[in-house]
Amino acid sequence: MEPGGRARTGPPQPAAPGPWKARPAGGGGGGASFWLLDGNSWLLCYGFLYLALYAQVSQSKLCERTGSCFSGRCVNSTCLCDPGWVGDQCQHCQGRFKLTEPSGYLTDGPINYKYKTKCTWLIEGYPNAVLRLRFNHFATECSWDHMYVYDGDSIYAPLIAVLSGLIVPEIRGNETVPEVVTTSGYALLHFFSDAAYNLTGFNIFYSINSCPNNCSGHGKCTTSVSVPSRVYCECDKYWKGEACDIPYCKANCGSPDHGYCDLTGEKLCVCNDSWQGPDCSLNVPSTESYWILPNVKPFSPSVGRASHKAVLHGKFMWVIGGYTFNYSSFQMVLNYNLESSIWNVGTVSRGPLQRYGHSLALYQENIFMYGGRIETSDGNVTDELWVFNIHSQSWSTKTPTVLGHGQQYAVEGHSAHIMELDSRDVVMIIIFGYSAIYGYTSSIQEYHISSNTWLVPETKGAIVQGGYGHTSVYDEITKSIYVHGGYKALPGNKYGLVDDLYKYEVNTKTWTILKESGFARYLHSAVLINGAMLIFGGNTHNDTSLSNGAKCFSADFLAYDIACDEWKILPKPNLHRDVNRFGHSAVVINGSMYIFGGFSSVLLNDILVYKPPNCKAFRDEELCKNAGPGIKCIWNKNHCESWESGNTNNILRAKCPLKTAASDDRCYRYADCASCTANTNGCQWCDDKKCISSNSNCSMSVKNYTKCHVRNEQICNKLTSCKSCSLNLNCQWDQRQQECQALPAHLCGEGWNHIGDACLRINSSRENYDNAKLYCYNLSGNLASLTTSKEVEFVLDEIQKYTQQKVSPWVGLRKINISYWGWEDMSPFTNTTLQWLPGEPNDSGFCAYLERAAVAGLKANPCTSMADGLVCEKPVVSPNQNARPCKKPCSLRTSCSNCTSNGMECMWCSSTKRCVDSNAYIISFPYGQCLEWQTATCSPQNCSGLRTCGQCLEQPGCGWCNDPSNTGRGHCIEGSSRGPMKLVGMQNNEMVLDTSVCPKEKNYEWSFIQCPACQCNGHSTCINNNVCEQCKNLTTGKQCQDCMPGYYGDPTNGGQCTACTCSGHANICHMHTGKCFCTTKGIKGDQCQLCDSENRYVGNPLRGTCYYSLLIDYQFTFSLLQEDDRHHTAINFIANPEQSNKNLDISINASNNFNLNITWSVGSTAGTISGEETPIVSKTNIKEYRDSFSYEKFNFRSNPNITFYVYVSNFSWPIKIQIAFSQHNTIMDLVQFFVTFFSCFLSLLLVAAVVWKIKQTCWASRRRE
Repeated sequence: MEPGGRARTGPPQPAAPGPWKARPAGGGGGGASFWLLDGNSWLLCYGFLYLALYAQVSQSKLCERTGSCFSGRCVNSTCLCDPGWVGDQCQHCQGRFKLTEPSGYLTDGPINYKYKTKCTWLIEGYPNAVLRLRFNHFATECSWDHMYVYDGDSIYAPLIAVLSGLIVPEIRGNETVPEVVTTSGYALLHFFSDAAYNLTGFNIFYSINSCPNNCSGHGKCTTSVSVPSRVYCECDKYWKGEACDIPYCKANCGSPDHGYCDLTGEKLCVCNDSWQGPDCSLNVPSTESYWILPNVKPFSPSVGRASHKAVLHGKFMWVIGGYTFNYSSFQMVLNYNLESSIWNVGTVSRGPLQRYGHSLALYQENIFMYGGRIETSDGNVTDELWVFNIHSQSWSTKTPTVLGHGQQYAVEGHSAHIMELDSRDVVMIIIFGYSAIYGYTSSIQEYHISSNTWLVPETKGAIVQGGYGHTSVYDEITKSIYVHGGYKALPGNKYGLVDDLYKYEVNTKTWTILKESGFARYLHSAVLINGAMLIFGGNTHNDTSLSNGAKCFSADFLAYDIACDEWKILPKPNLHRDVNRFGHSAVVINGSMYIFGGFSSVLLNDILVYKPPNCKAFRDEELCKNAGPGIKCIWNKNHCESWESGNTNNILRAKCPLKTAASDDRCYRYADCASCTANTNGCQWCDDKKCISSNSNCSMSVKNYTKCHVRNEQICNKLTSCKSCSLNLNCQWDQRQQECQALPAHLCGEGWNHIGDACLRINSSRENYDNAKLYCYNLSGNLASLTTSKEVEFVLDEIQKYTQQKVSPWVGLRKINISYWGWEDMSPFTNTTLQWLPGEPNDSGFCAYLERAAVAGLKANPCTSMADGLVCEKPVVSPNQNARPCKKPCSLRTSCSNCTSNGMECMWCSSTKRCVDSNAYIISFPYGQCLEWQTATCSPQNCSGLRTCGQCLEQPGCGWCNDPSNTGRGHCIEGSSRGPMKLVGMQNNEMVLDTSVCPKEKNYEWSFIQCPACQCNGHSTCINNNVCEQCKNLTTGKQCQDCMPGYYGDPTNGGQCTACTCSGHANICHMHTGKCFCTTKGIKGDQCQLCDSENRYVGNPLRGTCYYSLLIDYQFTFSLLQEDDRHHTAINFIANPEQSNKNLDISINASNNFNLNITWSVGSTAGTISGEETPIVSKTNIKEYRDSFSYEKFNFRSNPNITFYVYVSNFSWPIKIQIAFSQHNTIMDLVQFFVTFFSCFLSLLLVAAVVWKIKQTCWASRRRE
């Protein structure tokens, strides 16, 4: 975000009264600024200069000596890059490449890839050849920087993989390196990175007609007999699979006692009745757990999907909806037979549109589906409620009645459960989710099946924060729903993953905060088995500005003990390949967990099965009670029972370790009384609005949430959008902080100071940055964004009042990305009123505090470090909600321009043509659906809007049709490497080849990888194939891409240039817009047609010029120092004498030489072309001038409209000019002064004599008496 414009001075103000008056600099320019360097500063500058020159010389010598140009050649000590490569060593990809060898490598470069880059590789084989991509190394920013792989020669071919994050095999090294396969004979790879941070990039090996994974070292590559151009793996004994990567019949299945190996059928172990496991090595029942990958029949790639939902009905797992790369052959409804491992496609003729991120809940024979994102061009989030009847395999819709003043939220990424309440009412409970209108919802929604009604109930207990992509399970024993993780909006206008665990009691509608897992994630799965909630997989990436190694795709396996409120980490699946994923589903049958699908760069279609230990296998009471982790058992009547069977009467019996109260630091995170007391950490709410450990001392504490007074701030702070905030009458949306705040009872409140438009509060407690933010947040504020001088002065003055202790407080300034510091209110840090101390900011610091108040000095520190104090800020808000109406939600903005018009609130995805909230970008495109996004500048929505070949080939879906003139003219068209393409199917956006729009037989040339050598935009032919011979049509530039000085327009691709129209007040204009660079200060307008009347300039530039109207007896300073003044070479002034009997003196001086002309006139039309002016003074190349104009000579008395004109011209920028007109008394006026003086003096003497005579008379009279 660029800083705003500079402030301009206002009109002149009178100084102190007197015969000569002065005023501060102003009148039309910014003030001067000076840069003063002491000796140390100069030494530092010279040091940097020496290092820079030394580095450049060293680099040049290195280039000459070793030829260290990664993709280029060294010429004259400079690397000249090959096409598609950039950087001082040609070390970054930036363009398109075509690879035709049978095998090879492609990479982004030898070091970290470049910010904001796009690279595309086309691998061309032969028709229908099998092309394998082997990702030996891949490390990009998860969820933001993607590699797209298409099975074809364009982005309109089928998408088969979207890679992001760290793809590092976790087992058996090289043999599990992921492979992606195309079968069209082509592969198009497109890479996009944004501006946040970069990683090491990728190294990809490709090969045509090769065996998968080199047969994993367990077989040999053999040519097919039926298809000689194909090869296949011939596996060694006890290995199977396309790549010979699946072992079978380990240890011969323990034959003959445990089982036998089926060598002729499916090649697996067939276990005897008392044995189980992949190798028949475990007893039935067993005290050990294991994972298996069952053979699925039929195995169809079209089954693969993510963000679908699954429910269990009998022996069938019903799968509905989900995201896929290609919906043309997508089946909305599937079922999987868990006994026979067979997939079946539901025979459904009509039903809902495809969607993902919805919820499913089963009741009797009906599956209820709610919400989700409909996968259409606009990608709407819906509030549709559909019911699928399993028996008839038909869909029907429900339109519930919304009770009271409630709201039905259209959400995605939520969850749902159906249960019978104690009231005998059957209800579907919808938990959280993300709404495109209302943001992240923290509400519970209830659908009452029998009455077909909808409501949002009031809840009690802890105040929880809802989100997207959490998981939840319903426990029949505790009658509670357990909700874990998700992607949420966090305090301080942040967002990210969480590891929260909540419990919602469905009958009492009460929330309780349980122990968090310690492993944040979203789009994971959860099931409930034997009193343990098992969490698998998910997206665990939560990095912001640096990578800490978190992976997009996880195979983490966690268990939560419901009875004991304890988390345990379970071993990851020990299978022959990695099973990392997110967006999958999980169900439970017969005590086993079945996981289906998900996303791991590719859409997965496999089934994972987890078999937990069986409580019946434990013969000892102590072993039974301590069984686990991942299982809960109860010893009952000399045998071990499962948690469910042992708690049939809802009496929880469990052996749990003794819990101790949490520390104060752990309790500090709870910002309100209800959340502090409705949790299992042992906290209490103290009277000073702070949550502390129940073991800590407190004069007045609350330990039960029912005793808490619910404050509006607690409710409002959880509302994450303006729309949701406006639904609560006690809340108001703060546009500056982008958060919902409680309406204040007073402007600031007790303990706050009203400074400008903000309320400030300083606290001297020692905290780290996050705890400091939390302290401010508890007071409905945030760490202070000190963006005005008034706020800074107040803080500095207050800090210096602390004489008994050192106060170096945190302020709301933190490092946003690798090179950008910003305030907590998202405004940029400008380093003006507050400045960094020498050597700051250091590389290790990401948060800022005031170290030395006397010099307004900032230092950077790790956010986890402690600082002595903090400064809080909250806005002064108006209690009138209607005064701040909500802006249109991002999701309702349909073009890039209106999407990005309000700063950083919204982001525009050009490939999907959707506008989304900035805090919801990742969840809006969880599978990399957005190829490129914008927040400021907008690119054309179609290829046809791109005017040059260079711009055209930057967009992965475009190609360039060069016309026969071979001068650089052409058309940008959607296309592939084979030629242009056109849209034939609106529903599925199907594109087909259409060479008629760029006919080769008419000498048109199609360019897809590189632009034609001659790029003169149609204004010149080329010599030496790529050098424009002579730019014509008023153009200039290396590629005739600009208009000549004095002309404007867009000459690219044959465009025209037009002469500047500047009313005679400019010689040049902006080469693209035609806005004139007026040469006379005070003249403005695109065509220099207006006078700057707001700053006291008068006149008519269409008939003459503009003048600054000077006041008499004032001095004016004009500082033409800003970049806006660069083109000014003249300034004019006008003055009218105020007194007819005094001379008019003029004084003018400047920092540079100038020409001076002074004229006068008595007509009202003077100063225009038709007016008559009489010259008085004409000087050239001077720096100062003084003169006096006689009131008698110019007859001021007879010419009341006399006007003097001053023309200052031919100066160079920058310049400072001082000018003054004055009228004061001459020496002859001293006679009048002395006459008056002596008259007064004689009068006083006469009065004194009279008084003295009267006094003498009175005294004489008294003596006579």
